[in-house]
Amino acid sequence: MPEEGEGEFYGKNGEPRKYDPTFKGPIHKRGCTDIVCCILFVIAILGYIAVGILAWSQGDPRKVIYPTDSRGQFCGQMGTPLATKPLLFYFNIMKCASPMVLLEFQCPTTQMCVAKCPEKFMTLIKAYSNKGDFNYYKTFCKEGVTNTMGIPEILRLGLCPAMLTPSRPFTQRCFPALGEKGGLITVGNNSHFDDGSGKMRDAKDLIDGVKNATVVIEARQVVMKIFEDYTKSWYWILLGLVIAMLTSLLFIVLLRFLAGIMVWVMIVLVILVIAYGIFHCYMEYAALKGEAGSDVTFQQLGFQTDFAVYLQIRQTWLAFMIILAIVEVIIILLLIFLRKRILIAIALIKEASRTIGHVMCSLLYPLFTFVLLAMVIAYWAVTAVFLSTSNEPIYKVFNETACDHSRKTCEPANYTTSLEKAQCPDSECLFAFYGGETVYHKYLIGLQFYNVFLFFWCANFVTALGQMTLAGAFASYYWAFVKPDDMPAFPIFSSLGRSLRYHTGTLAFGSLILSVIQLIRVLLEYLDHKLKDAQNKFAKFLFCCLKCCFWCLEKCVKFINRNAYIMTAIYGNNFCTSAKNAFFLLMRNMIRVAVLDKVTDFLLFLGKLLIVGLVGIFAFFFFSGRVKAFEDTAPHLHYYWVPILTVVVGSYLIAHGFFSVYAMCVDTLFLCFLEDLERNDGSAERPYLMPESLRKVLNKKNKTEPAQ
Repeated sequence: MPEEGEGEFYGKNGEPRKYDPTFKGPIHKRGCTDIVCCILFVIAILGYIAVGILAWSQGDPRKVIYPTDSRGQFCGQMGTPLATKPLLFYFNIMKCASPMVLLEFQCPTTQMCVAKCPEKFMTLIKAYSNKGDFNYYKTFCKEGVTNTMGIPEILRLGLCPAMLTPSRPFTQRCFPALGEKGGLITVGNNSHFDDGSGKMRDAKDLIDGVKNATVVIEARQVVMKIFEDYTKSWYWILLGLVIAMLTSLLFIVLLRFLAGIMVWVMIVLVILVIAYGIFHCYMEYAALKGEAGSDVTFQQLGFQTDFAVYLQIRQTWLAFMIILAIVEVIIILLLIFLRKRILIAIALIKEASRTIGHVMCSLLYPLFTFVLLAMVIAYWAVTAVFLSTSNEPIYKVFNETACDHSRKTCEPANYTTSLEKAQCPDSECLFAFYGGETVYHKYLIGLQFYNVFLFFWCANFVTALGQMTLAGAFASYYWAFVKPDDMPAFPIFSSLGRSLRYHTGTLAFGSLILSVIQLIRVLLEYLDHKLKDAQNKFAKFLFCCLKCCFWCLEKCVKFINRNAYIMTAIYGNNFCTSAKNAFFLLMRNMIRVAVLDKVTDFLLFLGKLLIVGLVGIFAFFFFSGRVKAFEDTAPHLHYYWVPILTVVVGSYLIAHGFFSVYAMCVDTLFLCFLEDLERNDGSAERPYLMPESLRKVLNKKNKTEPAQ
């Protein structure tokens, strides 16, 4: 009988489960749930496929691979007349110094594809007087230039540049070969050059043009270096990830047999690993004392594409040391305050280990989830690329003098006879960017958001399917009266079949709610980025509050969804009923939830942190060349942090994949354990089904057991 005061408590938080002698675990006779959501999900998937087909028919990824000339043609594309001309040449690189370049990402000068960059100084006037030089000069001119044409006519029609400067290829573009000699900026070993009109110019005048021209491709340079680092180190990265997988698997196996010892060993090792990190950061900080330039601050240094520069200043290592020290103190304080509850959490982890031992194929289930997520991510990425490259080439009027038609769209095919050319004789119709005016192009941003939304929905659906499948398998173990004889022969496959057959709608419903919140967060980030320059302090504060609120809301919904899927896997109810029952069950046992479940999550997080820390330290010493034994073996890289970061992130994802099975098992057993306490009282008619280890920790026992 409930004690005095419990009625009011249960009234607010639902009625506790009553004893049901027919209940023996996940219900097999169940019906389809949330059918409307299932239908909506299927329609959305069909629409997603249609968007993909539309994007693939309209898009052209070559637009992001090859540089584009003034006609919108791709330089170096195989199977085209420009296949042997992979480099982009600028007629007048100094025009790239215009501020419009930073706004339109296009230099207002003719650009054409060439086989190689100019190698010597030459002006059109000087080259015209020598047949051999003029033939060389014509390789950097448009088609149609003949020896009978005069210089004024060639320049008036914009067929040739007024001058050539020695250049070098950089990211498939020809830039002046700038250097320094005696403190002076030089190009081709000369500090001055003829600009083609007889006027001598300083080589430093080319700098602004080169700077602005490289603004658009500076990020691409970093990406190319990173890609090159990956090509040199991919097999070592793969080896690091294999080590992380074996370490995670070994850890899981040891937890199966030595849960108590492993938890304490894990706690001690995490503290030691972080302590070593603090020590290493201090040693680096002390070693840089007195070094030239090491006292520069982040603000003075600014953003650098070579991230190794940051490791040469003391402030970087001081920041790392402070962060690690704060993490160390937080972990130690949590362990001190939760030391008694850790014993209960260890008992729960032991039972989770025993459960996984009877459902060993559950450890392989994350691979199935990974494959499905990889397919979702690949489809989203390919569709996004094709959507972003499905625009048409837009041509605009570029001119040197004032013109009413400046920056207006134009047609290059008939521009020489157009009204714009007649009114602005020195103007040119050049390729500007990719865009479009059709209905498809007007709603392209909407299709991109649909692509993002369906990506979230499908990814969350795959994750939810894994949670419900594992929950059903683990619940069948807990509620088996005789373990493991009363369990299904293949618990994972049985649970997966039930989830897909009966609860696709429920999975879609929960995933839809989460996806809407995630899409709102993306929209907030998009609006924040678009309105950043126009914001006042109140607008910044409002956006910050909104982003914080929706981040918290997403975490809450994930927690509710996870427990709702567990209840659906057991009882076969729809999403709302399962979410309500799970929420009230947890509310009726709030103290146990706050203490026991979260402590267990914390211990499992320490396990992931330990694996990431061990593999990360190994990767750091290997790729950075700090250990002489690895100096000759380790690849020489632009950024050694690239493989280190990849191995660390990959190790965390691998460890998370294995430990997510443990976490789902703990959460499922925890809910079953709470239900067990409400359904049963330990009598001969209603015995507890929880394992003996948990009963001892909680001072619960079945009355049929002998007194201890």
